[in-house]
Amino acid sequence: MKAVRIHEFGGVDKLRYEEAPDPELILGHVLVRVRACAMNHLDIWVRMGWRGGELPAPHILGSDIAGEVVAVGVGVEGIPVGAKVIISPGLSCGRCLRCLAGDDNECSSYVIIGGRIGYNGGYAELVRVPAVNIISMPENLTFEEAAAIPLVFLTAWHMLVGRAHIQPGEDVLVQAAGSGVGSAAIQVAKLWGARVITTASSDEKLEKARRLGADHGINYTTVDFVEEVKKLTGGKGVEMVVDSVGAETFAKSVEALAHGGRLVTCGATANPWTKLDLRNLYLRHVSLLGSHMGRKDELLQALKFFRTGQLRPVVHQVLPLSEAAMAHQIMMDRKNFGKIVLKP
Repeated sequence: MKAVRIHEFGGVDKLRYEEAPDPELILGHVLVRVRACAMNHLDIWVRMGWRGGELPAPHILGSDIAGEVVAVGVGVEGIPVGAKVIISPGLSCGRCLRCLAGDDNECSSYVIIGGRIGYNGGYAELVRVPAVNIISMPENLTFEEAAAIPLVFLTAWHMLVGRAHIQPGEDVLVQAAGSGVGSAAIQVAKLWGARVITTASSDEKLEKARRLGADHGINYTTVDFVEEVKKLTGGKGVEMVVDSVGAETFAKSVEALAHGGRLVTCGATANPWTKLDLRNLYLRHVSLLGSHMGRKDELLQALKFFRTGQLRPVVHQVLPLSEAAMAHQIMMDRKNFGKIVLKP
């Protein structure tokens, strides 16, 4: 099969489009022909070696996958060959207390497909995954649209609904509207009846965010977003901030919170190290919530709203798999709004 692999860590030049062995079908697994694979910042981190680990063999990136089932292994039932599917990106043991309680994303052995060396992903014509990770694709979506859903909408749903318990009528600040998580979080917040304020680096991105449902947009390159949030909320601040940026925004995101507000974060695409004035936490009863991926059942919950059109995939650009290096550069330059999708 054709695949894009890395043989060593480094820049975009380390992405090689080449022939690779077809994955072997094993017990309890399914072989899927990849029709589309969307990118995430995770792909960049793994390529550059920021996630740690060795690279003993060529690795295939890619966590967000949609395609067609071509073969099923021994012990797999109810998944027909030819079915159009989305792949749930999280892998867990399925046996520990957390998995059995449904919190598979908190399993001590949890990994993301393509996100750790040794767990090949979707930058390829074929991928092998456990049968439990196979989900029927909504009939009203293209493969490109379907691939733009799993990781970011699962992450956003778990952040807002599972961790921060969003309530109708709340004011929610979503940082980085153009990111995958940002564009998903705007929609999830609106679905739950919140008023959404969002930030971006350009007026063009803010206009796109408004089309997704954002009520107010703040260009953080021209104004102070904390001051603007206070103006928009009558000095109160927002009940919730959704922040995946990191050090560039984190401390000021805390300042933008109302008394008793909560900040939920799923990562740090810019920088993981930050400083906080702790008085902004304890004097105002602020809560900081960490959130990693989400439960498999939460992805199923979110998918119901794609079938009704209440949630929409956000695809910035579709490129052939052979141009994965270009796609990585676009994301690193922050030129995308939503997901960049690769097609084998």
